[in-house]
Amino acid sequence: MCRAHSSTKSSTRCCSHRVHRSLASLIIYTSLLVLSGVSTSSSPSVLVSALKNPSLLAFVKKTSIINNVDNHNKINMSKKESSSVLGELKETIKSQAAEIDRLKRQLSSTPASKTVKKVPSGGHAHGAPAGDNEEILDYKTKSFYSIAYERVWWLAIFLVSLSFTAIIMNGFEHTLSKQIELAYFVPLMAGHGGNTGGQAVGTVLSALSAGVITRQDAGRVIMKEAMSGLIMGIILGAMVGPISHYVMGISMHVATVVSVTFPLLSTIAAFLGSALPFVCVILGLDPAVIAAPAMTSFVDVTGLLCYFLIANKIFQLFGMEL
Repeated sequence: MCRAHSSTKSSTRCCSHRVHRSLASLIIYTSLLVLSGVSTSSSPSVLVSALKNPSLLAFVKKTSIINNVDNHNKINMSKKESSSVLGELKETIKSQAAEIDRLKRQLSSTPASKTVKKVPSGGHAHGAPAGDNEEILDYKTKSFYSIAYERVWWLAIFLVSLSFTAIIMNGFEHTLSKQIELAYFVPLMAGHGGNTGGQAVGTVLSALSAGVITRQDAGRVIMKEAMSGLIMGIILGAMVGPISHYVMGISMHVATVVSVTFPLLSTIAAFLGSALPFVCVILGLDPAVIAAPAMTSFVDVTGLLCYFLIANKIFQLFGMEL
């Protein structure tokens, strides 16, 4: 159906060209008759005799030949133009194909392994392993004793720092002997400090690995995390103190110590949790292995020390002798 329609169009176009050509020839004949002195109102015999004039017929034939040659030249020029356009299009396609092949070879030759820090997370004394891509790819084939050998030395250092908690407990033994209720909240303080610092460590390391923050943003990030820790400590302290007094039956002065210690402990934990990853990066150490356990050790020691110091001050405000 489409072919019939296209053939009908082409035949119509040819007929219109023939009509235009006949009209042009008729105009030329009439003009020649006028130029030759023959009036268009003459009799048909005069017109026929004029048309049979050899010179007139030769001129008309020459004119038609020139028109045909011009039409043929125009057709040839359009064919040449179309062929030149097709040639340019082919050259463009070839150049684009060559460029695609070059880019493919360049991508295949580019090394795929680039160091990207992964996101650790965890609460008290825990953190997800992280490192560059090569370390993560090697983790599946790495033996358990090599993993233990790499981590045990850092854990030994932090174990020594955790031993300071025993020294602090021994130093405040006299206070604990008179206010045994303080001992109930020692694990709570240590756990809360580790959880708060673990959140800060995970958040900062994930932002560093994603490129959202850099070492130049350390001050602003640490201040923001410390202020968020303070707000969280105030909220939780306002909840834990009344619950411990009215629900658990803890004395008012010990409940007050717990409520006051929570904001300070949360601020210290958030500060250390956000600052230690930057310190590890500056020193060229792996923050995934060091930041979380170091934060836990420091928070346990500083938090416990702050807890007993605040207790002594509050007990004095309540008029209690220690």
